[in-house]
Amino acid sequence: MQPKDWTRALAQYRVPDAKRSIYEIAITVVPLFALWALAWFALSFSVWIAILLAVLNAAFLVRIFIIMHDCGHGSFFRNRNACNWTGRVLGVLTVTPYDVWRQSHAIHHASTGNLDRRGMGDIPTLTIEEYLKRNWFGRAAYRLTRNPVVLFGVAPIYTFFIQYRLPVGFMRSGWLYWASAMGTNAAIAGLLALILWAGGFEVLACVFLPTVIVASSIGIWLFYIQHQFEHTTWDREEGWNLQNAAFYGSSHYALPGILRWFSGNIGVHHVHHLASRIPFYRLNEVLRDHSELEDCQRITLFESLHCARLHLWDEKSQRLLTFSEALSNANSNRYLV
Repeated sequence: MQPKDWTRALAQYRVPDAKRSIYEIAITVVPLFALWALAWFALSFSVWIAILLAVLNAAFLVRIFIIMHDCGHGSFFRNRNACNWTGRVLGVLTVTPYDVWRQSHAIHHASTGNLDRRGMGDIPTLTIEEYLKRNWFGRAAYRLTRNPVVLFGVAPIYTFFIQYRLPVGFMRSGWLYWASAMGTNAAIAGLLALILWAGGFEVLACVFLPTVIVASSIGIWLFYIQHQFEHTTWDREEGWNLQNAAFYGSSHYALPGILRWFSGNIGVHHVHHLASRIPFYRLNEVLRDHSELEDCQRITLFESLHCARLHLWDEKSQRLLTFSEALSNANSNRYLV
C-alpha cells in the first residue's frame, strides 16, 4: 500500500483507552519516584550506587516523556484538556515546557523531510552543496555540531536545561508559550527547592540531575535515529509530499522488547508519523495486524550505531552520507567546490 492508503487503514487504531492510559502513567511514574527514593536512601552508604540507580531511572523518565509526547498529539486521552494538563504536569518532570514543545513538535510533523522548511524541531542537517558553499569556519562549526559528543552529550544538556527555559521560536507568538515556559520554570524551581530542603545538594546532584541528564541524551538519540538514517528521505518543496515524507523518512527502530517498553514504542516511528493520533501502547497492535510494516525502514540496535556517522544529505543519490563519502562525491566532480 501507498502511505496515503496506510493513513486510512490505521485510522481504526486512534481510539485511546482511558483506563489503559491511566495504568501506563501509574506503572511509569510510581517506579520513577520509587527508584529516586531508593537512590536517595543509597546515598547514606554509597554515592556511586545512588548515581547508578539514578542513571537507570532515566529509562522511566524517557517513558514519561513519551507519555507527554502522546498528550501533545492528543492521542493519550479522548479529552484534549485531559491530554494538555497531563502533559503540563509531566513536563515538569521532563523539564520541558509542554505547550512550547507541543507546537514545535507539531511543526516538525508538518514539515518533516522538507529541505526548504528545516529548522524547527529538527536535527541540524545540511546537503553536500550547502556544506561545500560554507567557508572553513562554517564547515568546522557544522562538523562540531554533528560530532556525537556534542550531539548526544552537550546538545541535550543545552536543550533541556537552557533552551527550554524560554519559549525559543515562539517569543512573539503569544502569552501561552511564555506561560508554558515560565510556569514550568516555576514548578521546576519549586521541585528543586523541595529537594534541597529535604535532602540537600547531594540529593540534587547525585539523584535528580543524573536521571534528567541521561534521559535527555537518550531522548536526543532516539529522535536522531528516527530520521537520520542512510535511506531516509528529504525533498525540496516542489517535490515534497507530507505522507511520503512521514512514512519513508521515518525509521522502524526495532529495539529489544525491554527497550521498546521503556521507549514507549517510539521506534515504530514510520507508523507514528503516518498516524500520530495512535496511542503508543497500540503501536505493537498495528505491527501485529500488519506484519508488512515490520520491515519498512527497519534498523536494529546494532545497525543504528552506524547512523551516528552520517552527516550530509546527497540530493543526487538521495542518501545520508558520512563526511568522507560526501567529500569523495565532491572530488569526483559531482559537485562544485
